Amino acid sequence: MSPFFSKRRVSFVSGALLCASLVSACSSLEPAQGVSARNELKPQAVARTQSAPKDEDFATAQMAPPPPSTPAAAPAAKKRGDVAAAPMMVEESEVADALAASEPAMRRAPPAKAAMPMGAATGALAVGGAPAPIQQPLEKRKLEVGDDKGAAEGGNVFETYKANAFTETAKDNLSTFAADVDTASYSMARRYLQQGQLPPTHAVRVEEFVNYFKYRYTPPEDGAFTVHLEGAPSPFNQRRQFVRVGVQGKVVSRSQRKPAHLVFLVDTSGSMASSDKLPLAIESIKVAVKNLNENDTVALVTYAGSTRDVLAPTPATDVKKIHAALDTLVAGGGTAMGSGMETAYKHAVKKAAGGVVSRVVVLTDGDANIGPNLTPKAMLASIEKYVAEGVTLTTVGFGMGNYHDSLMEQLADKGNGNSFYVDSMKEARKVFETQLTGTLEVIAKDVKFQVEFNPKAVSRYRLMGYENRDIADKDFRDDKVDAGEIGAGHTVTALYEVELTGEAQDLATVRIRAKAPNGTEAKEQAFPLTRANLKPSMEAASGDFRFAVAVAATADILRAAPAAEGWSLATTQKLAEGAVAGDADRTEFVRLIGQARALTTASASGR
Repeated sequence: MSPFFSKRRVSFVSGALLCASLVSACSSLEPAQGVSARNELKPQAVARTQSAPKDEDFATAQMAPPPPSTPAAAPAAKKRGDVAAAPMMVEESEVADALAASEPAMRRAPPAKAAMPMGAATGALAVGGAPAPIQQPLEKRKLEVGDDKGAAEGGNVFETYKANAFTETAKDNLSTFAADVDTASYSMARRYLQQGQLPPTHAVRVEEFVNYFKYRYTPPEDGAFTVHLEGAPSPFNQRRQFVRVGVQGKVVSRSQRKPAHLVFLVDTSGSMASSDKLPLAIESIKVAVKNLNENDTVALVTYAGSTRDVLAPTPATDVKKIHAALDTLVAGGGTAMGSGMETAYKHAVKKAAGGVVSRVVVLTDGDANIGPNLTPKAMLASIEKYVAEGVTLTTVGFGMGNYHDSLMEQLADKGNGNSFYVDSMKEARKVFETQLTGTLEVIAKDVKFQVEFNPKAVSRYRLMGYENRDIADKDFRDDKVDAGEIGAGHTVTALYEVELTGEAQDLATVRIRAKAPNGTEAKEQAFPLTRANLKPSMEAASGDFRFAVAVAATADILRAAPAAEGWSLATTQKLAEGAVAGDADRTEFVRLIGQARALTTASASGR
């Protein structure tokens, strides 16, 4: 359907024409398509949402097999930029041990050689046994922050970032970037893989894969954070080394953190009707409320065709009142996201103060199709003054089919906050229960990293990921330039691939600049990276280092980074397996690599 029909009110005459065209389309279907084709054309009813089950993860719900592709869908699918296997559910048993021995170096074929288009999603996360339809994802080619024509229609939207290439140290020995603790990219990619699809290349951001996981860095005794440096030879290229810069933020207990005023901004538009969107968002808020303190307050604003104040600031201990407000939410109407954002910020800024955490938490699929401020640039401009007054932002994404990942990521980056993607109750608990304190309590803001490589020791280097957090070298000490935030207990991990030369002992100097939560001037610290930080082999490196390398390398393979050409998922899986250390998230990641291997093999063989 054209943007005219999807975003604007349709006149009576236009509606009649549309109905006539649909009737014509239905009558022209092949007899073999019959009932299933007509069912696909039947619009989904917008009904009152049901609460999600509390004791079962959405992710474990049974997924229905994918519907057969129609001839009409094939040409459009061929235009998508990433190669993916036919829709299929991948069991662990399908990834045989023999695969490791026979598997070629894993990389995607160029789009022009795609043997098979990306298929429809294999099913949906269910509530009460009723599967929710997930539309076919459509990859966005390019979306600039200032592009007012922005979003793609009818599919998921991802920002295009070109992977960092190797830099000659003699020409440029400085690498500068902002901290990033977002995890949305990993959660989104996991959902694709669990549904039997390789994630689109532009959905994969290396830093968000790496920072999804916990690392056992020693916390600081004094100050906001500690820095941990380590390196080891690459398992992919004997001429290269991997180097890790790890930062551990100080831990703040639930009882020690500042009082929080949270304004939950919930998208209740028609696109949120499926069970993996609004119902899951409601349950996520309930998890958050359960983990707030007696000094915390909660407000609730919704937006659809218009903006509505559902709940005035209420003590978090008044659970019954908050739950009652949440249970009234219904999905239906357009998506005036820009108006909702401004209303939520107006509420949040009233409580903004040095001794209070004032944060807007947006729960949405990121779609915005009516009202003012439709583009990222316009939304950012409307909330800029509130950000300057100390209001922070968390964006939480839900669902697939029209998910605007690019918008969610940009809003979080510019709103001094975090971006998450919730695909299950398990992930909701991780974000709103386990990570809640760190999400709320910022311990350092505008955190910048600058690594100065020694040309006598390092001939070339490449930062893995952080392309969207790049900062000009000259802006490292400009405290007016915005950067990333680190929350209580957060870890930030960055990996470099380097080529060494000569015998110089000093490899690089790692510098970090950061402001206090309410400060305006940054303080700088420097840490030397020497050959003493390098282990003689990957096996001799710490488990955290080996696992981080496995995650970063897997992400580079999935996004088809040129520097990772010829790398093997078999190698990353073996590396990750040796560093699981009983961690459930790491165990799941190893399983996901196995699913990616099976999908890549199936795609290469034309299945």
